[in-house]
Amino acid sequence: AGAALALALIGDSQPEPRTQAKQPGAASLAPQPSASQPPERTPEQPTPTPAPSYSKPTPGPSSTPRPTPTPSPSPSQSSPAPAPEPPQSAPPSRPPTHPPRPRPTPPAPAPSPYQINKLTWDLLGDGTKPEVRMADSSWLWQRQGLRIGGKKYRHGVTVHAPSSVTIDLHRQCTAYDAYAGVDDLGLGLGVLRFSVYADGQRLWRSAVMRGGRPAAPVHVPLTGHKTLRLVVEPASPNTVMFLGDWAQSQITCK
Repeated sequence: AGAALALALIGDSQPEPRTQAKQPGAASLAPQPSASQPPERTPEQPTPTPAPSYSKPTPGPSSTPRPTPTPSPSPSQSSPAPAPEPPQSAPPSRPPTHPPRPRPTPPAPAPSPYQINKLTWDLLGDGTKPEVRMADSSWLWQRQGLRIGGKKYRHGVTVHAPSSVTIDLHRQCTAYDAYAGVDDLGLGLGVLRFSVYADGQRLWRSAVMRGGRPAAPVHVPLTGHKTLRLVVEPASPNTVMFLGDWAQSQITCK
């Protein structure tokens, strides 16, 4: 009787268990957390990634299975991005590729005439154009405006008879041109004869020229020659110191 009383007292002191709602169709055996304790978090399981499905080729009698290619890593993951290149200047312009047009050949320069009244003496010249050789030349008067037989000429040279004037050409010259006659300063007197030499060879000789008469035209080719010599001689023994003119006297050179 005493033991039964003790058990009855113990059973009355314990609280009655709470009635838990049961889920339909199943009984929960896990202990429920008390109100004072926070519920424990169940660790989340990673969701498995489904493996790619592919159909495995059936090897034939003469074929072998091909290995599955391994994807190469992207450039952004395998290596760092390259540094930006410095700005470059624009490339130089290239010449046109089409062939250049042929330029027309310039015309040959016109022959240059050298007036005898403007020639320099060899001691003062530079050897690039005709020059009067002083050692082998007589008196020479280089003039502007002279008269022969009443006709006026713009330029020329006057000499005393007898006279000899040597000119070194220094260039490829083609011709000598002039008008030869007795100068009107002699008042109609004087009888002279004119001659032209090239490299010591006489190429032209005038008839006897008298004072007051028209001048004789002179044209002597000089191609291939290096020197020119103008000679005036008295045509009679009584003609002394009369003036002879080489009017419009000039040398044409290339």
